[in-house]
Amino acid sequence: MAAPTAANQGHTSSADRPLRATPRSLPFPFSLYQTSVGKKWVMAITGLMLIGFVVVHMIGNLKLYLGVIELDGVSDYDVDHYAHALRELLVPLVPHGVVLWIMRLGLIAGFGLHIHSAYSLSRSNMVANQAYESKRDWLAANFASRSMRYTGVIVLLYLIFHLADLTWGRADWFEHGEVQSNVVNSLSNPLVALIYILANIAVAIHIYHGMYSMFQSLGINNPSYNWLRQGAARSLAIIILIGNISFPLAVLANIIEFDPSLITAGY
Repeated sequence: MAAPTAANQGHTSSADRPLRATPRSLPFPFSLYQTSVGKKWVMAITGLMLIGFVVVHMIGNLKLYLGVIELDGVSDYDVDHYAHALRELLVPLVPHGVVLWIMRLGLIAGFGLHIHSAYSLSRSNMVANQAYESKRDWLAANFASRSMRYTGVIVLLYLIFHLADLTWGRADWFEHGEVQSNVVNSLSNPLVALIYILANIAVAIHIYHGMYSMFQSLGINNPSYNWLRQGAARSLAIIILIGNISFPLAVLANIIEFDPSLITAGY
């Protein structure tokens, strides 16, 4: 048997080297996120948080239909009273707007974790699928599940557009804190209204499959009651879809309007 030469003593051949370096283990609970199970849990929990925000946001926007009310001596649109109240949460215990910004930062963190966990799991699935020579079998998957990554991108782009349109205020007509006026001015443009309608269809599709998969990720998966979680996911997605697309349609139909003469005082 030939003795090892000086050239290869103390060296490992390329065949013996690992194809991918093992990531350094992080302390708990961050180590849990390094696993696929942990990422699924994070995606499910953050997804639940984001769905909750979408529902609450939609309910708050329903105040667009209520018109002008008088509150504490101020006559203003109900949705503007609502927006003002959000900025005044826990005042004077905390400064003006602090609680609202804490909630915003929580949503930003949740949204970031949701995107990262979804991207990481998608990358892992793509690597695993390379081991199969045949094409994936879509018989067991529906349209919503096949389009999750695409609707996810649409939702992200829609969020950026929505923030630029009605939060950051990039248009000349935008007035900070004037929700009713801003919504009516924005959605009176048929092209903008169409963008909101199409984007919210994508939101509903994403929420439908996301909510259905969320229960599975959390271990709630049994053939005897899977129909129940599918029905709940479908029902919630339809409610959100109807509620959100009603706003651009109502503005175009002049059901939701803005009349500055009805406002008697500002904040």
